[in-house]
Amino acid sequence: MVMSPDEAFSLLALQAGPPHPVLSLQLSLCFVLFAAIFAFWLWPGGLAWALAKARPAKAATSVPGPSGVPVLGLVFAFTGSLTHRVLDEISRALEAKKLMAFSVGFTRFVISSEPETAKEMLNSSAFADRPVKESAYELLFHRAMGFAPYGEYWRNLRRISATHLFSPRRVAAFGRFRAEIGLQMVAEIKCLMEERGEVGVRKLLHFCSLNNVMMTVFGRSYDFGARNGGGHGRSDELELERLVSEGYELLGVFNWGDHFPLLRRLDLQGLRGRCRKLRDKVNAFVGRIIEDHRMRRKAARGQSNDEEDDGSGDFVDVLLDLEKENRLSDADMIAVLWEMIFRGTDTVAILLEWILARMVLHPDVQAKAQAEIDAALGSAARAVADSDLPGLPYLRAIVKETLRMHPPGPLLSWARLAVHDTHVGGHFIPAGTTAMVNMWAITHDEAVWPDPGEFKPERFLEEGGGVGIMGSDLRLAPFGSGRRVCPGKAMGLATVELWLAQLLQNFKWVSYPDRGVDLSERLKLSMEMKHSLVCKAIPRV
Repeated sequence: MVMSPDEAFSLLALQAGPPHPVLSLQLSLCFVLFAAIFAFWLWPGGLAWALAKARPAKAATSVPGPSGVPVLGLVFAFTGSLTHRVLDEISRALEAKKLMAFSVGFTRFVISSEPETAKEMLNSSAFADRPVKESAYELLFHRAMGFAPYGEYWRNLRRISATHLFSPRRVAAFGRFRAEIGLQMVAEIKCLMEERGEVGVRKLLHFCSLNNVMMTVFGRSYDFGARNGGGHGRSDELELERLVSEGYELLGVFNWGDHFPLLRRLDLQGLRGRCRKLRDKVNAFVGRIIEDHRMRRKAARGQSNDEEDDGSGDFVDVLLDLEKENRLSDADMIAVLWEMIFRGTDTVAILLEWILARMVLHPDVQAKAQAEIDAALGSAARAVADSDLPGLPYLRAIVKETLRMHPPGPLLSWARLAVHDTHVGGHFIPAGTTAMVNMWAITHDEAVWPDPGEFKPERFLEEGGGVGIMGSDLRLAPFGSGRRVCPGKAMGLATVELWLAQLLQNFKWVSYPDRGVDLSERLKLSMEMKHSLVCKAIPRV
């Protein structure tokens, strides 16, 4: 006898009996858990924002933003080399340029790609701290100005920086040495052209920048003979290059443990161990230089020292002079000095490489800058100097335009941290949120800059084009703004402008045959050229 489907189903139901209460509870819990996970995934900004404290009633709306990949959020935007472009595209798609929320694992972010909102965040006391990544902590940066928490210790470092380390007097005092390094660089380029017929720009600029910072910070310099094999100071110079290079690599690596607490304990990438080994080397290297300075000062004690300080002493001497007054330990001094070396080396070299790439691509701009230099110096057969720079407005406009198109820190390098609950543009931002500014997005926004994709230094010389770059105008603030603005910005700009003037005065920069210039970017710790510039430098005289 054949049963109908309805009869078969009724028989199975009778045999199975009533639903088991435990099984029903398990199914219900699974459904609730799945619904919760799905809701967290769809939450504006992703998982970390879903787990944040509830938004108060006075906050009009939640911050718009993508939910990203479940649990991971926008993690893959940060593991690539074009994070600034990815975040710009997302904020445009969501119409969230003013403020966008997103998550990376369990870390909560907001980012602004609009000048006014960016200025509101960077100048707010609510964002006075920086989030300290594990690698930055292990490499001592939490005791230096960049990452030290806002408070009395940080304010003391800031005062030392403004009054002693980067004062206008000290920037001017190092002008002679900047010029000497620039002339050495010119001579080295001539040798490279004679020997090889081409110049590998990045390596040369990095060495010169490191040398300049070494003299400023430690009172030491290395000649180009030492760089090319032999010569005094070769071992120290090589050791410092290795320390700085490894530090860049460790700070530039995306550390999964910074955003996933369980992975931080496991240290699967091995970053913690590498950072601690590097820290020990840095302590030994910088500590040895501090001790050398102490011994030299002790030997000089008793000699006449009536001369007024001309501001040319290195940073180690400055900190030792202030040692008792400011109660800085050796560990504090090592952290401060290491940060100066680290932060002062790459920005100058990277920016100059971008500028020279633009000079090769835009020979008309290059020729106009060279004509300006020739006119400013007149018939005087001498090298361009610091005192000539105020009379070179077009050259300075070239630097500004390059900073606009290729900001070394497109996400302003190091973000801010909300120290307490606050509001930005009517949106509630809970304490512990990491705040970022996409400076690259702002400088490439057609609503902010006309023809943003065109390289036009003239825009800064036109009426109404007087945009400052020191942090007051967030249309172009490559050095940051507010309390955490880069303290060495004036010294860095003085170096870039002088070296650029020397390089343009002495050479015509042209592309190497069949090679051209590739402007592809790569964001590591800073935004550098993906492919190092190799070109020809033809002597002008």
